[in-house]
Amino acid sequence: MTPEAAAFLEKSEEFLAKAHSMLAGGWADEAGRAAYLAGFHAAQAFIFERSGKLLKTHAGVQTEFARLAKADTGFTTELRRFLGRAFNLKKVADYETGLAAVVSVAQAEAAMATARRFRATVVSLIH
Repeated sequence: MTPEAAAFLEKSEEFLAKAHSMLAGGWADEAGRAAYLAGFHAAQAFIFERSGKLLKTHAGVQTEFARLAKADTGFTTELRRFLGRAFNLKKVADYETGLAAVVSVAQAEAAMATARRFRATVVSLIH
């Protein structure tokens, strides 16, 4: 594994820990956001290992991950769709107001569990 991919995976693990702490503190929206970012950084590790590309934008990472993961049978359909779906949690936490600005505890917990599986799958595929 390259040092770059290892750094992305370390950042991914940091966001998983943050998500857990945020949910325990009653911040489901921030926990959902952190779960997305854990997946985002794991996806960057996968992308770098497969293509050597360093992408910074959310759209760029999501697009390149989808392209690369499509041909990789290691990702389930749920995991291939995770980034796009979890990005919606980030948008709620960052931009939404009023009644629409709610990420439920159940949504945050599900995102965290999927982010952990997503990261584990990336680790297994790039080791």
